[in-house]
Amino acid sequence: MASSIHGRGMGLVLGLALGLFGAAGGAAAQGEYRGTPAQQRACRPDVFRLCAGEIPNVRAITACLAARIGRLSPECRAVFEAARGQ
Repeated sequence: MASSIHGRGMGLVLGLALGLFGAAGGAAAQGEYRGTPAQQRACRPDVFRLCAGEIPNVRAITACLAARIGRLSPECRAVFEAARGQ
């Protein structure tokens, strides 16, 4: 659930979404954590498969992915679980 992702983990997930769509200029200027390129690659297919209608709304993409955690690819699910500290 999106509400359970917090702190640096939420920044990671938001950063992933930002990085996926090239909209990170504002976030990067604010020092927001974007995640690693590998983490971004892990979730990119799931964003397009499950949450394309939310692009470019980063918060909506993050909430969409979190709400569908059971349908995420194993790679992207691992990113969300790591962000939640599991």
